[in-house]
Amino acid sequence: MKKTIILTGLFIAAIAIIFVGCSKDIVGRTDNTPALSPANIDLNAGTWKPVLLTGPTEFTVAAPIATNTPDYIAQVNEIKSFQANLTNEEKTMVKYWSAGAVLRWNEILRELVAKHNLPPYQNDDGTYPFPNANNPLAYPQFPFSNPPYAARAYAYVSAAQYDALVAAWHYKKLYNRAAPYKVDATVNVLIPQSDLPSYPSEDGVVAGVAVEMLKLLFPGDQDFIQQKAEEHKRARIISGANVRSDIEAGEALGKLVAQKFVTRARGDRAGAAAGNQAAWTKLETDCLARGETPWYSLELPRRPPMLPVFGKVKAFLFDSLTCIALRPAPPPPVNSQQMKDETEEIYQLIKNPTRERTRIVHFWADGVGTYTPPGHWDAIAAEDFITKNFSEVRWARNMALVNMALGDAAIVCWDTKYFYFNPRPTQLNPNIKTLTGIPNFPAYISGHSTFSGAAAEVLGHIIPERAKAYNDMASEASLSRMYGGIHYKSDCTVGLVVGKNVGNFAVQRARTDGAE
Repeated sequence: MKKTIILTGLFIAAIAIIFVGCSKDIVGRTDNTPALSPANIDLNAGTWKPVLLTGPTEFTVAAPIATNTPDYIAQVNEIKSFQANLTNEEKTMVKYWSAGAVLRWNEILRELVAKHNLPPYQNDDGTYPFPNANNPLAYPQFPFSNPPYAARAYAYVSAAQYDALVAAWHYKKLYNRAAPYKVDATVNVLIPQSDLPSYPSEDGVVAGVAVEMLKLLFPGDQDFIQQKAEEHKRARIISGANVRSDIEAGEALGKLVAQKFVTRARGDRAGAAAGNQAAWTKLETDCLARGETPWYSLELPRRPPMLPVFGKVKAFLFDSLTCIALRPAPPPPVNSQQMKDETEEIYQLIKNPTRERTRIVHFWADGVGTYTPPGHWDAIAAEDFITKNFSEVRWARNMALVNMALGDAAIVCWDTKYFYFNPRPTQLNPNIKTLTGIPNFPAYISGHSTFSGAAAEVLGHIIPERAKAYNDMASEASLSRMYGGIHYKSDCTVGLVVGKNVGNFAVQRARTDGAE
């Protein structure tokens, strides 16, 4: 009974973390973000290289009605009728969404990841239930947003938004329909004015993509997702930025593009990433056959390893053979002097903590109830992108580069982890008492280090004047895992290198996508 009470208390604490983290830490930091006012509208972005689309015209957007037709005039009058009786709530809604569609939907995605980043509690018989995509509302709710799943979600949403906006920009330039406030000077403009054509609406596009992708990734949250989309579309009409047909054309295009990504996601092998008992046993026996000490779960009861087959998931930036080529050389043998020295190093760090090292551990922990390490880097990217006044399409392109690198870093990292199946420091020295939770997967290489190396490489290319700052942050995130007692130095140093190698694929794409 005592054990049950303790574990239940931890479960409740985790729930509390989620509610604290979701509303204030994720959205609150950007509540006062000014309205998006791009320094460059990137009118030629319809020529940029998409990720999955064969080209910007793969999906057709019909020509808009003329601005002197009764139908268009009625749509303009709809804006005016909304603006005649604006409530404070509507003004707040317009201000919130005017900060940028890509920014806000990324925040919503991070909120959903944090909500679902809760490991399932064990059954009475000591086994663990698994989230089931075919029954998402049953306990444990699907998904469990662990770091690999979260990285994949960020990558899919960002890449789909980017492709859809490239197509939208093509049609904007083709049809060149002016914004309603340029057609009718009596429309009250509640957002910064722009010379960007309004048809199809970029906000409608981003909302259309988000709804379709998030329904796939978070099927139990469809009401919440749809509510946000309706609020987003209404805000754009109220603001005077778009008439209804702008929004509808954008939303329809976004949904069509999203379906191409949904089809890819259904066949990218992520559904089999959990493996089964036979696969888990084979990992252990193969490690023993190499004369090494296998990793094992330190939870009681032992939890099955997290996504041991995630390394087989289809990457965005390279093929499966490249994924294997990116796998680093093996870690130091468990019985080697180097491993003994590295284990002792971790023991001494834990035995002699400092206030600064403890701060670093907690700042980069990104554990239960958070938006995970990839989401932490999304937050870093978003706060810096806000200062750059990017257009929506460039926001989407940059977030896609960052998140495809993070998603592919997860694949290479998890391939490495389960190929070598290396034990954690606490296995080799039980006297090591960690300052943070022990992840339920092998040590080599460090996930935090791999994610951070990848993100820093891409962000340093996008904002070169911040490259050193990003590399310093990546190094600190990597060291945090040593300071916390859960990784050896070789896990972290090699992880950073592997992450940077993955990130370089995104940088090479950036140099050839037509946006620079």
